Amino acid sequence: MLEFRDIDTHYGDFHVLKKVNYNIQAGEIVCLLGGNASGKSTTMKTIMGIVTPTRGSVVFDGAPIEKLRTAERVRRGIAPVLEARRLFGRMSVFENLEMGAYTRNDKAEFEQDLERVFTLFPRVKERRKQLAGTLSGGEQQMVAIGRALMARPKLLCMDEPSMGLSPVYVEQVFDIIQTIAKQGTTIFMVEQNANMALAIATRAYVLQTGQVVLSGSAAELRENDMIKHAYLGELKAA
Repeated sequence: MLEFRDIDTHYGDFHVLKKVNYNIQAGEIVCLLGGNASGKSTTMKTIMGIVTPTRGSVVFDGAPIEKLRTAERVRRGIAPVLEARRLFGRMSVFENLEMGAYTRNDKAEFEQDLERVFTLFPRVKERRKQLAGTLSGGEQQMVAIGRALMARPKLLCMDEPSMGLSPVYVEQVFDIIQTIAKQGTTIFMVEQNANMALAIATRAYVLQTGQVVLSGSAAELRENDMIKHAYLGELKAA
């Protein structure tokens, strides 16, 4: 469904992504792990067209998209859940959900998808008339995911979905991610919480200083010594 083919990305003279290759198949949950400044957020920005690769190709559903604008990528079936939610705080919850469907004009299907969001997130339905900026962090993340689903995406790109959330909300969010995947949406997720991410993912990539240094099934990576030490908080016995 999504491929990075030898992607290089620069910010001026700074080389961020270095011949990066990803391959996300339909129906998968794929997580991307890495430390600060590893290139994770640049990956998401490259998918959405906020950053243009210097070299290489981004392919979605068999067609290159690296020259397409962000709105066209959304129309083709890619929707982001942005880092730190990025809701329109002075707009109501319902208006934020409407913004997720901005590229659509199918009223009947809009109503179906709105009901789907309200079923996944009963709290969002309760808060639909409330200003988004007045919600708790966990509630805002639910709205952010719901807003992305209103685009009816084939691929949901999630940037740090657990960031800043209480443990209770983290568990709820990861449960919802699994439910969304079972309903047929492919998920590519950047996440710092490696334990939770690898527990629900199909496969994973590990990015360090702009290069993929490990990839494989989530089960394999959970047993990898480097992953245990760097991301899972497990140290080798002396």
